[in-house]
Amino acid sequence: MQHNPKRRRRAGLALGAALIAGAIALPGAAAAVGQLALNQHGGAQRAAGDQTQAVRQAIKNANAKNVILLIGDGMGDSEITIARNYQYGAAGRLPGLDALPLTGSYTTYSLNKDGANKGKPDYVTDSAASGSAWATGTKTYDGAISVDIDVKPQQTLLETAKANGLRTGDVSTAEIQDATPAVQVAHVGSRSCYGPDTAACGTDALQNGGLGSISEQLLNTRPDVTLGGGSASFTQTAKAGQYQGDTLFDQASQRGYQLVDDAAGLAAVKKADQKQPLLGLFTPGNFPTRYAPTTATVGGADQAAVTCTPNPARLDTGLSLASLTNKSIDLLNRGKNGKGFFLQVEGASIDKQDHAADACGQIGETVDFDEAVQAALAFAKKDGNTLVIATADHAHSSQIVDNTPPTALSTALVTADGTTMKVSYGTSAAGSSQQHTGTQVRIAAFGPGAANVVGLTDQTDTFFTMSESLRLNGDLAALSRSARIDLSVGAPRPGQRVTLTGSEFAGDRQVRVKVGSTDLGTVDVIDGTASVQWKAVSGKATVTFTGVQSGKQASKQVRVR
Repeated sequence: MQHNPKRRRRAGLALGAALIAGAIALPGAAAAVGQLALNQHGGAQRAAGDQTQAVRQAIKNANAKNVILLIGDGMGDSEITIARNYQYGAAGRLPGLDALPLTGSYTTYSLNKDGANKGKPDYVTDSAASGSAWATGTKTYDGAISVDIDVKPQQTLLETAKANGLRTGDVSTAEIQDATPAVQVAHVGSRSCYGPDTAACGTDALQNGGLGSISEQLLNTRPDVTLGGGSASFTQTAKAGQYQGDTLFDQASQRGYQLVDDAAGLAAVKKADQKQPLLGLFTPGNFPTRYAPTTATVGGADQAAVTCTPNPARLDTGLSLASLTNKSIDLLNRGKNGKGFFLQVEGASIDKQDHAADACGQIGETVDFDEAVQAALAFAKKDGNTLVIATADHAHSSQIVDNTPPTALSTALVTADGTTMKVSYGTSAAGSSQQHTGTQVRIAAFGPGAANVVGLTDQTDTFFTMSESLRLNGDLAALSRSARIDLSVGAPRPGQRVTLTGSEFAGDRQVRVKVGSTDLGTVDVIDGTASVQWKAVSGKATVTFTGVQSGKQASKQVRVR
């Protein structure tokens, strides 16, 4: 993925000439899938086949320094319209979502994992499969976190951005182990594998030879900034590995993380990087909602229309999603290392309140999310080199209806227009969780590469839009190809402390270090470099650093006098 400005200019001129002449030649109807199967990396990308796609093709290599991806969980068109009507009126506009200039739709289906339909569409996705699609470019099954349908790990955009020297961030109003934030930092077969105490981890557990729980893998992935809920899982104790017996909070401290748990602590953080990444966990579970809950009932829309009220349990406004977004951007944009950043931001509880048939809860979370979009857009307009994408992982079940449904749950709301809006939830009975729906959802963007969201795409296309805009190299072995080892002492004496340093391991987040047959354990790679102390032993030995992610091995002979 090489940047070629001449090619871009030629493509732009050719497109302009064709538009003026009214003679863009379009191919015939495009197949939804090319030569790849749906379950393969990029196999669900939609081929260019109409004028909109031709426009995207002409400018798809527009380059961005930064990408901010904002996900409204469960935010289908209906959820957007309900929030707009309530907060701003039918003729109003959401200042963030509706201000993004280029808009399209994308498909969200997942895949069947087993049986006769293995690899075929599962038309209604969950958040895990959906997020894995945009995080990796690979379709997968419901419940999977960035693994394919054969449970093989798929490299994520955040991991690739980090390997390419970009700063990275992961923000959510849910538990940070929840599906959407997890897809950028972990690889497990079951989305419920939150911490080392989770029985559902199975073979993914460290003690069973796996990569560990989502929380443990997050510490290994080491984003520069991680903000959300889910502190409860970090009080659990590692069951295996070199941190066995330590809580995950203790492990994070030992590995150099800055830990904060309130608005004042977050405000005090002035720098976050690979030497001191920021881990801010502000609630044991999910964040409280912006608005106090309402509950839809059968016949509820015939009752007196309600106005949403503030939730007294809401966190400090310094921990609102917009505040977390602004803080993340500020930290990731510092240092001016010239390589930029990738940030994912999730408004998680649009979905959660839709499941609960809670109209005010869902509206408040959509408004909260829209404020985060405004924050990202304001930065992008000032910066001039940032791609902002706002979308959803799947649609949900709330509907604006004309008349009160006789059997479905419903509620009536007083909108900004001063009139009544009836909202219905018809996919589950009272007390049960409302279902996701399988319709396409909105995707909208601003900045370099934004035109690639126009028209009809698939979630997997979003991975390629982002990775190509950032010009990422996904070949981890190539990124670590120049790896080498240096010693702090050229010819150490027996018993002398020696610093062993592996350099140029850009494609790796950890390396395993051995001296002869002695395993010194796994060491974090900080900006391509990993160091460990060794007490020299008489004789000759081979020092070996092996990249955990790239497989690249570097070795050096050591003679102790």
